[in-house]
Amino acid sequence: MFRNILVADSGKGHVETMVGMMQRVPSFAGARFTLLHVLNVQGKTSLADGMEAGARLLAQAVDAMKLDPALVTTVLRQGDVKQTVLKVADEINADLMVMGSRGVGRLQSILVNSASQYVFQLSSRPMLLVRDDLYVRHPNRLLVAVDGAAISDTALNLACDLARGVNGMSVRVIHVSSQRSGSRVAERILDKARLRARRLGVDVEIEERNGNPAQEICAAVEDSNSDLLILASPDRRP
Repeated sequence: MFRNILVADSGKGHVETMVGMMQRVPSFAGARFTLLHVLNVQGKTSLADGMEAGARLLAQAVDAMKLDPALVTTVLRQGDVKQTVLKVADEINADLMVMGSRGVGRLQSILVNSASQYVFQLSSRPMLLVRDDLYVRHPNRLLVAVDGAAISDTALNLACDLARGVNGMSVRVIHVSSQRSGSRVAERILDKARLRARRLGVDVEIEERNGNPAQEICAAVEDSNSDLLILASPDRRP
């Protein structure tokens, strides 16, 4: 399914581990990878030294991810990380961007100038955010949040594409109801999702929750011990 993947690698966190694991998923078979490292040259470090260190980092990343060199392009740029990631994604027409995330809250992400938060808000491209502060596991348990909107079908389609034909990979679909919508609406949304997944060749588990969507989705991830959360966001503004 994925053909052109941009991996923004800072040399920190678990991005390399996750990319290495995802290559075992059929949806990633044959995909081309563009590995991007953005130089942050400060103090007494010269541009030449920074370029040399960046080239080493990218070479090590290719080895760590166990990528086929024939399917990899490495890109070394100098500039603002946020703007550079967006620019390179447009240049290569990436159908997936992979970035690390420190896992801070919205206010904290603004205060610490979070690159992943900025890119997420300004790009319409699919993103895989890998938490820097969590142990990365192979994505065997997928959790998909649906709300009945057409865009949430995209998230369900993606989950089914990832899971189809993979032994041991499960998909759980949740819908969070407000007090106003009620269980009848939730049942309709979840039944529709189950039928859609079945047509795509995947049997899913379904679950209804009540309360604040953000809080309940996070709780569902913990309760189900999910490895990967998939959701669609129609509005990425802060």
